[in-house]
Amino acid sequence: MLKQERQKRILNLIRARPIGTQEALRAHLERGGVPATQSSVSRDLEELGVVKHHGRYALPQANGDATRGLLGLDVAGEALIVAKCLPGRASSVAVEIDDAALPQIVGTLAGEDTIFIAVRDPKSQRAAMKRIWELFG
Repeated sequence: MLKQERQKRILNLIRARPIGTQEALRAHLERGGVPATQSSVSRDLEELGVVKHHGRYALPQANGDATRGLLGLDVAGEALIVAKCLPGRASSVAVEIDDAALPQIVGTLAGEDTIFIAVRDPKSQRAAMKRIWELFG
């Protein structure tokens, strides 16, 4: 079976029922006559942008606004920015921030809907926040 067909079936399964593990998804595919390994299911989920939300797989939300998932930024302490994102979007937002290679930013740590952004010093906080809003703007 072609990868595209397997991925289409994965999307249909995720839409149809709650699935919480790759093994459960693989088993559903097998029962439907689609042979798949755990590693191929893992790669498919990543390629499709499927996220885990409240313990089950979910399709990425279409977001028409320009922020692409970024909802807000706030300072925390002297060298940290907290970014709030749409559920399941924090990783993709963090990747965009990391790819921008902003000199004020030391690194990011993403959860499901929150990113901690470490900056070099207190002076860098506001500059980094401004640059991040420009990225997603």
